[in-house]
Amino acid sequence: MYQEVSMQWSNLIRRLAITLVASAAIGTQGARAGSSNDIVLVPPAGLPELARKAGEAMFLREAHDGRTVLYIEQDKGTALAILDVTDPRHVKSDGSVRLDVPGVFDFISDLGSRAALIRFRQGRGSAVLDFHNDKRPSLKIIQGIPMQGSLVRLGNDGFTVTSPAEATSALSDSLVDTSVIDIANLPDRVRVFDVKRVREEITNEETGTTFMLADDGLYLVRRPSVERDKESRELAARDAG
Repeated sequence: MYQEVSMQWSNLIRRLAITLVASAAIGTQGARAGSSNDIVLVPPAGLPELARKAGEAMFLREAHDGRTVLYIEQDKGTALAILDVTDPRHVKSDGSVRLDVPGVFDFISDLGSRAALIRFRQGRGSAVLDFHNDKRPSLKIIQGIPMQGSLVRLGNDGFTVTSPAEATSALSDSLVDTSVIDIANLPDRVRVFDVKRVREEITNEETGTTFMLADDGLYLVRRPSVERDKESRELAARDAG
């Protein structure tokens, strides 16, 4: 009798042990499977030292070599921290650069693949950040860009900023002033052209040409780089035919 009860207890304990081991294995597998989809919050302590201080603004862009780079404005605009965030599991520091600026700024827009427009706070003007060297971006302050207006990018060649024209009559409500900013020759120079009191604007995407009809006649904004690309395509098509 005693041996029979003992064997029953022994079998029961063995089954319980097997069940616990199997449950633990299944639970571990489930945890592992679930962890691959869980959101991960990485604190500053888990990032490079450059990421462990306050910043004013950020700008994310793709570098020339395909890396994804995050720029963080720090030290009241005088420093730009650079982080390689291509692989979020292994964020790397690419150093920082000092900027000679009048104050804190905001990133307004990318300007193609080589530059970005920034605007200084408190009405202190605008500038272009030149990314020809991804790890050593340089600053080009631009005088004469309207602080408010609609921005249109012209590829890597430049951009336009359009704002309402000064009202002189009832018809002025439909007129705009357009600033054309040429950054095709960064970092050497930036040029600004102003076209006042524009009534209508049309762009030919094939050649990159923008036509502006103003009070004093027709203006053309030409983009030679787009024109050359069009000519190259046409030449290649003729050769292929």
